[in-house]
Amino acid sequence: MWTIAQLPEESTRPLNPRQAVVPRPGRHRRPMTATKTQKDKASKGKRVLLTILTVVVILGILATAAYFIKQLIESKYFFCARSVKFIPIDNACDGKNDCAGGEDEITCLSSFTVNTTFPVRLMSDRHVLQVYSPGSGWRSVCSDDWTEKHTQTACNQLGYTNKPRSTSVPVDTLISSLKTGPFTAIRPGTTTTPIHQATIDRSVCRSGSVISLSCSDCGQVGSQDRIVGGTDALIEDWPWQVSLQQGGSHTCGGSLVSPRWVVTAAHCFTGSKKELSRWRVVSGRTYMGSLGGTCVDRIIVNGDYNPSRNDYDIALMRLCSPITVGVARKPVCLPPKAFGLAAGASMTVTGWGYLEENGNVSPSLQKATIPLIDQAVCSSPTVYGSAITQRMICAGFLQGKVDACQGDSGGPLVHFTSSTWHLVGVVSWGVGCARERRPGVYCNVEEMLNWINTVIEKNP
Repeated sequence: MWTIAQLPEESTRPLNPRQAVVPRPGRHRRPMTATKTQKDKASKGKRVLLTILTVVVILGILATAAYFIKQLIESKYFFCARSVKFIPIDNACDGKNDCAGGEDEITCLSSFTVNTTFPVRLMSDRHVLQVYSPGSGWRSVCSDDWTEKHTQTACNQLGYTNKPRSTSVPVDTLISSLKTGPFTAIRPGTTTTPIHQATIDRSVCRSGSVISLSCSDCGQVGSQDRIVGGTDALIEDWPWQVSLQQGGSHTCGGSLVSPRWVVTAAHCFTGSKKELSRWRVVSGRTYMGSLGGTCVDRIIVNGDYNPSRNDYDIALMRLCSPITVGVARKPVCLPPKAFGLAAGASMTVTGWGYLEENGNVSPSLQKATIPLIDQAVCSSPTVYGSAITQRMICAGFLQGKVDACQGDSGGPLVHFTSSTWHLVGVVSWGVGCARERRPGVYCNVEEMLNWINTVIEKNP
């Protein structure tokens, strides 16, 4: 008997079921993307570099803008830190307290009039040491009992000292005015006593010689004009030349006479130029620049300065810190008394002043070689007449062509002798630039030695 087998019902279950996959947290399939090519990586690097450069350029522009804005503000206003306000720059150093506590009248230039005789000096081109006392006047110091310690003491009194040395000069080789004295000699046991207080008068020198001093390596350069009609110069050949700048702009020239002191002209500080923080002294540069420089903590104008006559036109600036002496920064020597320069002696004037009358400042240091003009000629009616005083000397050509000009003011007029440059004059004034019979007029440094030495001694 046939039976009918029952078929199972259709099922949706797979014949070979797999175990269910339970997703585990933290495990993900990698996206199916193509790997980066070298080209893509380089492109991204360029974008990063470009972004960095853009940021640097923007920051540079902002810094430059901030610098010039600061310079502009400082050229017009003085900031009173205590009272947090600005006042016009002309109101600073005007004798009136416009800031709280007189802040605007504290850091100002001063004037000084000397009424005493500085008791130590060097005399003639032989640099003979002389000392002064009210009772005996000036006396040359004999070589008798002189030591190296006395050399150091005497040079310290004269200011800038570096590798000081002394030599003995026979009396009979001196100029006639020094051959007969009067003389003085060192007392034994007085090596640290100021030289002018350590001597005793002598009718003659037992040694037959006097002391000649060289107190430093000033005025010496490694090698050897705009100035109208001049030529280009290198600062290494004139390392004492500095630029006096106010608000980032060249205003006057000056001369280093020690690592911390600059000689310049009094007329550079007229008007609103009396506030010390406005000034920077830039040294060691052939090409004019405004960045860097050294701040100033003293500006002392000769108290006898007469603006209407340009008489006693000299000032001293003390740097906040001494410059580092090197090939591009080195003091020039002050001249001895009775230097004895004759008319026609060769002089050199340097500076960044105008290349022509009513022209522009030179970007590069200039030099010009000019002759010293006889005082009688310069003060003659056809030249400058009675405008020339004993505190002035003239140098240049009566036919014009070569001369100092605006912007050279306060700069050096130097003379070379015995392997050394001496500061003979300070650029002061003139009628126009390089005009016929109108040579340059300079403050006579030799006549200002007493004032210079006294100021430096009183402001160590």
